[in-house]
Amino acid sequence: MATQEASSAQHVSELRQRYVSGAVATPPIVAARAEGARIVDADGTTFIDFAGGLGCLNFGHNPPEVVAAIHEQADRYLHQCFMVAMYEPYVEVCRRLSELSPCRGEGDHKSLLVNSGAEAVENAVKVARAYTGRRGVITFDRSFHGRTNLTMAMTSKVKPYKHGFGPFAPEVYRAPAPYPYRGITTDDALEGLEHLFRNDVAPEDVACIVLEPVQGEGGFIPMTEDFPRRLQEICDRHGILYVDDEIQAGMGRTGPVWAIEHYGIEPDILVSGKSLGGGLPLAAITARAEIMDAPDPGGLGGTFGGNPLSCAAAIPVLDMVATPEFRERTERLGRELRDGLEQLARRHDFVGEVRGLGAMLAMELDTRERAAATTAGARERGLILLSCGYDGNVVRILVPHVIDDADLERGLRILDAALAAA
Repeated sequence: MATQEASSAQHVSELRQRYVSGAVATPPIVAARAEGARIVDADGTTFIDFAGGLGCLNFGHNPPEVVAAIHEQADRYLHQCFMVAMYEPYVEVCRRLSELSPCRGEGDHKSLLVNSGAEAVENAVKVARAYTGRRGVITFDRSFHGRTNLTMAMTSKVKPYKHGFGPFAPEVYRAPAPYPYRGITTDDALEGLEHLFRNDVAPEDVACIVLEPVQGEGGFIPMTEDFPRRLQEICDRHGILYVDDEIQAGMGRTGPVWAIEHYGIEPDILVSGKSLGGGLPLAAITARAEIMDAPDPGGLGGTFGGNPLSCAAAIPVLDMVATPEFRERTERLGRELRDGLEQLARRHDFVGEVRGLGAMLAMELDTRERAAATTAGARERGLILLSCGYDGNVVRILVPHVIDDADLERGLRILDAALAAA
């Protein structure tokens, strides 16, 4: 078996070079099996996973409840298209999202199910425009919202996400966001927003403001304690919808089901995804009924949006994330991770800051090169890590919450060694 797996790894790598676009960045790992917080590659090497399929595996690889639900659904039917025939798993996911919704408004909330985070953000903008009759969209420095044409316009990082792909969708405007480590306060950010209103777009022409409570690709930067509240006050003053992008920060990543709960406000629209599908592609837009019903019938949809298998997987995920036991585990993991990362920061003076919310944590290093060397060195030692940040100098942690204590401790030891070597 080991010889076959090694041959398979080399074969897959060769075929990847021949047939897969070089514009897709991949590390030199060929996954063969995965469970919990571990991945076994085709050479038989076991890796501790601190990347979680880029934030899609808060509940781990192959959670038994999710796998069982997928098997059960696969025996019934694989696909219907909700616009051809309704099916219960789609409706059940929307019901559970309504029960867990952080959005304001009395009564049941409604949802649209789609395939990806970018698709969800794009549809949230569509819904906001239909509801308000306005066209303007405001996003923030260091934001990441996707790779479609509209969401590329909303994303602030040029390389590699936008370079060579324009022109982009119009009526998208960018404001500063707080970044205390770089000296940008809440007051600075809000002053920049008012400057935008005076110079680029009138607030009465803005349909929505879209904000990640913890900026993901931008560097795992949590919003300052008062920024979401003060931003919502500005939105309410001008009739602008507040869109909370929780694609990476949601589904218990920071402790509560939604990261916005840390800030004590209720957004108008919630965008969720990644771990929502338990490893299968699923994302959602949730808001009060009057907002979600604003587009004309047929104005929202998609052939595979809310695929039955993905919905079947999401049902146990939504049940698990709402339990006190899951939140307790997540909060304990966050404390242990922060303590471990702060110890590493004290040992390595090029670590400028440890930051984040709950178990969504990162270290900002002094240079992009050192971050790249750290992730590469960790991989060589058996730990999968990712970097991020506007300057590519942030090492982020997206470990599945089911990781056991021994693997967490070993992962931090490997990270320590990789930092030392970098």
